[in-house]
Amino acid sequence: MGRWRRGSMRTLLGVAAAGAVALAPGIGPLPPAFASEAPSTPTAVTWMPGFAAPGTPARYDKVGVLKVGPGDAKNVLVLEPGTSAGSAYFVPLARWIVAKAPGWQVWSVERRENLFEDQSVLNQFKSGKVNSTQLFDYYLGYIRDPGIQHHFQLIPDATVSFAKQWGMNVAVQDLHRVIGSAEKLGGKVVLGGHSLGGSVVTAYAAWDFNGRAGARGLAGLVYIDGGSDPTAISSAQAAQQLQALDASGASPWLNFGGIGAPYAGVFVASGSAAALLDPNTASLGQTSGLLPPSIVPPVPASNVGQFGYALDVGTSPPNLAAAQAHLGTGLTADGPVHGWNGAGALTPIRRFATMFSGAGIRNTDGSEWYFPQRLTDDTGAVANGNANPAQDVLGVDATMGHELPAGLRIYAFGAQLGGQSVLDAAKALAAQSHIPTRNLTLVDRQGTYAHNDPAGAYPHNVFFDHLVPFLDEIGAHS
Repeated sequence: MGRWRRGSMRTLLGVAAAGAVALAPGIGPLPPAFASEAPSTPTAVTWMPGFAAPGTPARYDKVGVLKVGPGDAKNVLVLEPGTSAGSAYFVPLARWIVAKAPGWQVWSVERRENLFEDQSVLNQFKSGKVNSTQLFDYYLGYIRDPGIQHHFQLIPDATVSFAKQWGMNVAVQDLHRVIGSAEKLGGKVVLGGHSLGGSVVTAYAAWDFNGRAGARGLAGLVYIDGGSDPTAISSAQAAQQLQALDASGASPWLNFGGIGAPYAGVFVASGSAAALLDPNTASLGQTSGLLPPSIVPPVPASNVGQFGYALDVGTSPPNLAAAQAHLGTGLTADGPVHGWNGAGALTPIRRFATMFSGAGIRNTDGSEWYFPQRLTDDTGAVANGNANPAQDVLGVDATMGHELPAGLRIYAFGAQLGGQSVLDAAKALAAQSHIPTRNLTLVDRQGTYAHNDPAGAYPHNVFFDHLVPFLDEIGAHS
């Protein structure tokens, strides 16, 4: 369990530039295809006080959630996104869950770093108040056209150096506030995470909160093609990572294959919006020179055609496995501009684009424009909640992995990147605390599910088919 656990969306954000340069007039609500799944759709993130991180200005000590489901539901599934994924990523899945699991809400976490995002013109685009040219000019067009005066402003790294401290401790402490709020509803709380989010799940469950493991307040854990490698990095590796991050001029933010923050996030937000809201217009991204040749279609493509070609398992290159889903057959066969044939898709491309665009939701999308390098580094020390020298170096306190409650239920789903290793890590975590095997739900679909299919597949979804009974069983004991 190497790269997959530390970077579920890293390459996704780079490849999502495929549709970023051809953008469209906005529309407001989520696509009609998903309107019947649940009566409750969030319109904005709910922010709450977060951890008072040393050196961080108080205005950034916040953590957000997108709350999906009936407000009177007592049970809450809290979902932690993976690397560079935002809260909107889980919204289509969340709406489906609450439609099929009575008594449950789903809260998708919006981490504090998203407070840096300038979503102003993207909001206007989603509501139809600006056109595609205005959106493109504001976020990207000014780079090549110095005549554009009204545009997106970069945040100098030197002004946010405090974010170099936003590692696992900050993420877990913020999550503790979210779970504490969920507990006040009086029902059961289950914590789940995708990819790197799975490492955060394990860290939280094993975290030492004044002598009490975080899992003591939880009824279940859900791992979506992610988790914690039981073997920690060495203390020397941890020290090297800290030294590199603390170096003068080092950015607090993860760099995505040569695409520095915030452009990878800008690409994915606008690219998914283009594919969703203006699917048939010829892609300017294809001819822009911004995209790697390996994801440029051999024929003229529309926005949705370019988006699908870059992200589908059949055409996306192997080095972008973390970005992929089963989106259909491929480019359409004819026409001056080739669209996307979604026949046979596990994850409908409109649904996939909805996950990343945050359509219908203000001030957020399904990506993180700024992802802390420190959080990625710290995942290597979690080690299934076992104390180790790297934790001492990095200030990670996930040391109670042998003290999880015996009644805890665990669901682990392995897809293409994690596969059996996700299940093995879950079994090892359970064995440490003598959690009986009857409490485990283990599903390996690495041969059929890409990394993003568990959250995106619809209307047939093996992950979902096991998740609802898992939640029903927990809810029945409320």
